[in-house]
Amino acid sequence: MLRWPVLALALGAWELAARARDSVFFPPPSRIGRHAYDLWFSGPGGRLFLTDAALDTIGPSLGRMAAGFLLATAVGIALGIAIGRSRRAYALCDPVLQFARAVPPPALVPVFVVVLDFGTPMQVTSIVFSAVWPVLINTAEGARNTDPLRLEVAAVLRLTPAERLGYVIVPSALPRIFAGLRLSLSLALILMVFSELLPGTENGIGFTLTDAQSRSDLLTVWAALALLGVLGYLLNTGLLAVERRLLNPGRRHDQ
Repeated sequence: MLRWPVLALALGAWELAARARDSVFFPPPSRIGRHAYDLWFSGPGGRLFLTDAALDTIGPSLGRMAAGFLLATAVGIALGIAIGRSRRAYALCDPVLQFARAVPPPALVPVFVVVLDFGTPMQVTSIVFSAVWPVLINTAEGARNTDPLRLEVAAVLRLTPAERLGYVIVPSALPRIFAGLRLSLSLALILMVFSELLPGTENGIGFTLTDAQSRSDLLTVWAALALLGVLGYLLNTGLLAVERRLLNPGRRHDQ
């Protein structure tokens, strides 16, 4: 609860500074929030108060981001475990993985535009290719650092490879997997917006930003930026809740 007073103080300072300056370029957060509400969240209750503009802005963006993030998660975990459990594969693949991780994700978008042209396939592919590396590398590290004693116990108990994977390797790698997932979630959000800033996009939050900028609608620009911040916070909070639930399954019961 101590975080909310800090947020309230920050918003209050922003409100006072913006009203004192009275600049069209820096509107107060109360105007931004009211505009965002009128633009996206003043719809009928049957649609969760979402307007037509919200369905055309938030829905497509979250759909692209979810598709890219889930594909990156599935590919990254599968390849990460396979590479991490093989010492030779890890030694061979590690330089390539470190090189791919070092490439700035937005720099790859023009390559996907050339290969796939503009559109949703290009956007989802760019998200997948950029978000997969943190999951893959962290999963490989987690699988590689599985406690040898646990593996010896699994061998003594004659667990099958599938049982060894499900009961020993994956649980040991989960903290590193979720560390990679948090990084990938941030990259997926960044790449989702960046890919929607390109020509040929017809909807999404990034398209709303460029469209509002072209019309000098600065209030909508600020509302879109605030929306991205709220979405990023909510998505990260949800992922942290899942992480706590999986890594501490008995904590709630004990309490």
